[in-house]
Amino acid sequence: MKNKYKKIKEIGIIAACDFAAITLSVLLSLLIANSAVDFCLDLLYWYLLNLLIGYLFFALFRLYFIVFTSVGIVDTLKTVGAVACIFAANIGFSFIFNLIDIRVCGAYAILLTVFVLLIRFSKRLYVAVKYSVSRKNKSKVRAMIVGGGNAGTMLIREILTTDKITYHPVCVIDDDPNKIGKNIYNVKIVGGTERIPEFVEKYGIDEILIAMPSVPKADIKRIYGICENTSCKVKTLPGIYQIVNGDASVTALREVQISDLLGRDQIKVNLDEIMGYIEDRVVLVTGGGGSIGSELCRQIATHSPRQLIILDIYENNAYDIEQELKRRHPELNLLTLIASVRDVGKMEDVFKKYSPEIVFNAAAHKHVPLMETSPNEAVKNNVFGTLNMARCADKFGSKVFVQISTDKAVNPTNVMGATKRICEMIIQTIGKHSKQTKFVAVRFGNVLGSNGSVIPLFEKQIAEGGPVTVTHKDIIRYFMTIPEAVSLVLQAGAYAQGGQIFVLDMGEPVKIYDLAYNLIKLSGLEPDVDIEIKCTGLRPGEKLYEERLMDEEGMQKTPNGLINIANPIELDEEHLWATLDKLKKAAYDETPDMKNLVAQLVTTYKPQN
Repeated sequence: MKNKYKKIKEIGIIAACDFAAITLSVLLSLLIANSAVDFCLDLLYWYLLNLLIGYLFFALFRLYFIVFTSVGIVDTLKTVGAVACIFAANIGFSFIFNLIDIRVCGAYAILLTVFVLLIRFSKRLYVAVKYSVSRKNKSKVRAMIVGGGNAGTMLIREILTTDKITYHPVCVIDDDPNKIGKNIYNVKIVGGTERIPEFVEKYGIDEILIAMPSVPKADIKRIYGICENTSCKVKTLPGIYQIVNGDASVTALREVQISDLLGRDQIKVNLDEIMGYIEDRVVLVTGGGGSIGSELCRQIATHSPRQLIILDIYENNAYDIEQELKRRHPELNLLTLIASVRDVGKMEDVFKKYSPEIVFNAAAHKHVPLMETSPNEAVKNNVFGTLNMARCADKFGSKVFVQISTDKAVNPTNVMGATKRICEMIIQTIGKHSKQTKFVAVRFGNVLGSNGSVIPLFEKQIAEGGPVTVTHKDIIRYFMTIPEAVSLVLQAGAYAQGGQIFVLDMGEPVKIYDLAYNLIKLSGLEPDVDIEIKCTGLRPGEKLYEERLMDEEGMQKTPNGLINIANPIELDEEHLWATLDKLKKAAYDETPDMKNLVAQLVTTYKPQN
């Protein structure tokens, strides 16, 4: 209501200014065309008609619905169009009123155009003058703009015309040789990105603003690598949608994030395929309060499920995502259940009551070092929780069952990865025989920002003053962002045929040491000067690199080039079920020999006792 009143008030002020502009234009046009003006009834009628047609054409050309801080060429053309219509009308009036001729009409049109444009551009003119006066103020942040395209131009314009000026754009950097030497709003394009350190020193730059939202991430990574050779803070525009929305502004700038430095573009999915199998379905997400589970819930909520069921044993996380979804999607049919996937009776009750058609099983213990010291818990939760869910989905006729797996399941060196490999074997075996349910597993690597990810740990260590701990200088991992991983999981569900293991292409692996180094730099600190990077040695069950496929699996392509299918490995089903029975008994008897028992089933697992 307050915003509506403010808008009405703004239109009223513009209309009052237009009244003054029309009145002044009428008087001055008569004085310019005639040395003396005889005030008569015809003159009053002509003046009133101009008020009427003036407001009419200004409204038709939407000159009362502009944003003062961003008026430009389009608004100028609208003004010229409105005044041209008024001029044409006045030519008609000249046949009615004897005191009006072509000279009066022409003078009136020119004057009205000038006054109306001055009104519309008044705020930008005021701010530009204010900026010119205050540009010598040393408290302003001296900024280098990297990118002389649309985004850079819009950003510079917004800096120059905003009321709350925080930056002084000093120079522009662009790799296009044809642009070098030219100016954007009187800010010179001085050279290419390779010369950033040189120009930072030459112009006394405080901050570097990267305004290149449409370039590949590999280029952003390269440019950031160059910026690392300076002491400047670096900010960036997050995405191309900033250009589409016309929002390449100071407020849209953010710190460069670690995901910007993965060196690849954001993964894209086919939303139509996702919509096709989620829309109007009952969807169950186990582990729905975790980092992967909660993002699954967020993305599923946007695809119109008939009902979304969040199931988690940890009530605080489940409550948080439930409240978030209620705020964002008040129309969503949402149900939150506190339960454990270990409880087969409860899981059967859930499937019987709610008949979930699509199941995403994200409930699992995932912390490698913790599971090394609690292998029985890893087996109880990961293996038999998955087995309970898979059997329920098959028994109660779910359409699709998607198991969240990990690249640690390939030739595992830790019990967590080995239990995840057993989960894949369960999914493939049940999926092979299920008549109604399509079972698939999705295998991917480390997820930036997820629970247990190194990034939150590094950020905490940096906040505490260090050291930042890396287990080995040469350790590498595949990385994805949480939204990327989840969107590919959703699309993999659309490709489900039964018993498949989908492998997500995560680009090139990244050195953990480099991540730590870049994160310290992003925090405005100097690695091994302000914050020490300390190598602590590999942890139990940890290996230098992860693999996505076992040698026997091979790879098949899907329509989405970033989702591949591992060829199934033939399993001895009788041995699988017999060993699972032994594992279950041993786990609940709290055996001290669980790792060796798991190795009997996962022959590629070599326990590190």
